[in-house]
Parts: sequence; C-alpha cells; structure tokens
Amino acid sequence: MTTKMLPLLETGAVTPCCPPLSERPLTAEEAERTSVMFKALGDPVRLRLFSLVASHEGGEACVCDISDVGVSQPTVSHHLKKLREAGLLTSERRGTWVYYRVEPSVLAAMGQLLTRAVPA
Repeated sequence: MTTKMLPLLETGAVTPCCPPLSERPLTAEEAERTSVMFKALGDPVRLRLFSLVASHEGGEACVCDISDVGVSQPTVSHHLKKLREAGLLTSERRGTWVYYRVEPSVLAAMGQLLTRAVPA
C-alpha cells in the first residue's frame, strides 16, 4: 500500500499547518507547502479526478470507475500520480486495480485554510 501525507499536515494531525488565509499572512515555508496542493489542483483534469474520488460512494474509487474524464488512460495515471505526490490522494493496489481515496483530514485542512478567520 502506498500512502503519502498532505504536506500541510503533521503526521497524525487533523488540522492544517496553516491558519485560514484571512487570519494572517502565510510564512514563506507555509506558502511553499500550500502551493504544492494548489498547483496539483490547478489542472482541470486533476481537479475533476480529485472531485470524482472525493465524492465517490464509500470514500474511495477504483481507477476503473474514474478513468472517463476525456483523456487517455496513461494521462489519467499521470494526473493521479501528481495528486498522490502532492499528498491529496492515497492509493492501494488490490489485485490488478488501484483504489484511490481522499483522507477526511485532507478535505478538512483544505476547508479550514479557505475559511474566514473568526475574530477572537
């Protein structure tokens, strides 16, 4: 099983490293880590694949269920690899198929990063 963690998360943590963008300016290190995620999602095919996995019933999707996005299978594999490298997806091989999932902590971190900071 191949697992990569989202760079925004500490091992075992469920909160992002960074505060909401409206709370304070990001440090250079925080911006570097955050940009990896946004860069991976900046491609329409990758964003669609990420959405297909995130919204798939049961929280995971077989590559055979998400490959119809208007590009060839090798291109789908390339984009899924980029999403894994950015820490947005995890994957597990089961027989001849690979299953992808978005960890709930990844969605929580993305949502928290983009929410407005609540005044204390």
